[in-house]
Amino acid sequence: MWTERQSLVLSKCFVIWFMAILASCAVYAPWAINGRYFVLAQAERAYFLATVYTGVIPAAVLLVLLLNLLRRISAGKVFVKENTDCLRHISWCCFAGAAIGIASAFYWFPWLAVGIAAGFMGLIVRVVKNVVAEAVSLQDDADYTI
Repeated sequence: MWTERQSLVLSKCFVIWFMAILASCAVYAPWAINGRYFVLAQAERAYFLATVYTGVIPAAVLLVLLLNLLRRISAGKVFVKENTDCLRHISWCCFAGAAIGIASAFYWFPWLAVGIAAGFMGLIVRVVKNVVAEAVSLQDDADYTI
């Protein structure tokens, strides 16, 4: 039987795994775009590297925030203001990734798909943030009711 604890541990493992993938992408990006996986003009290579390294920043912040969120949930702190703030920042990281992807589509069109996906994910996280914020408000009301 799958438990909540096991689910949280699996989620943390995936976040750490994605952190390793992100670090690997940052390290190996110059090698990967040097004609091995992408056929890009020299100018496009510089733009591509700029996109990757600019996109690493919100992605890394997002993963750290996600790990912190999972740690608080593991500690039993689910409906707290810190989680609402964390989800808000995660959504802004998604929107930053969307902006980077959409801007990068001007030189390499497939980035548009990344930008749209990141924007859609930001929207979903924003809706979840609003639900959690309402739950925090209800929890606070219940805590102060005699």
